[in-house]
Amino acid sequence: MNALIDFIPIILFFIAYKLANVFVATAVTMASSALLLLWARIKNHPISNSQWVTFAMITGLGCATLWFQDAQYIKWKPTAVYWLLAVACLLTQFFSQKVLVQRLMGQHLTLPQAIWKKLNLTWVGFFGFMGALNVYVFSNYDTNAWVNFKLFGALGLTFVFILAQAFWLNKYQVRNQ
Repeated sequence: MNALIDFIPIILFFIAYKLANVFVATAVTMASSALLLLWARIKNHPISNSQWVTFAMITGLGCATLWFQDAQYIKWKPTAVYWLLAVACLLTQFFSQKVLVQRLMGQHLTLPQAIWKKLNLTWVGFFGFMGALNVYVFSNYDTNAWVNFKLFGALGLTFVFILAQAFWLNKYQVRNQ
């Protein structure tokens, strides 16, 4: 459920962009992100570090977008989040007993440690690729194409990646007898 709630600002960004422009969409995203965190706090729901970091990036880059009236700032937000996640996954690969994806998914999956490390590295590669792809799209296409890519392309690629991993991980899942 929390993962679906995290998509609300993205969907609202898309709708606001289509109804108005990138600056209104940026303001709507900043406000909706703040309201979601406030709602989670009021309801005593845990707020993850990644949610705080994403909120900080939306707020910082959103303010720059609005202040300078330049959409380039908000276009960097997905790349910044993807690359930060890639670095976080990579750091846990070398400096932690449990890699980041194991910490996030370990309560749902039981896998050998070597597979957790491979899985973590696939996420490093995926996040790195997605960050670079976002830069490519916003650098080579207009804002409308970038907004469509952000909602449909990036989410679609993420879904396909997760689905492919589910099939791959199925053969490694430790079964309870």
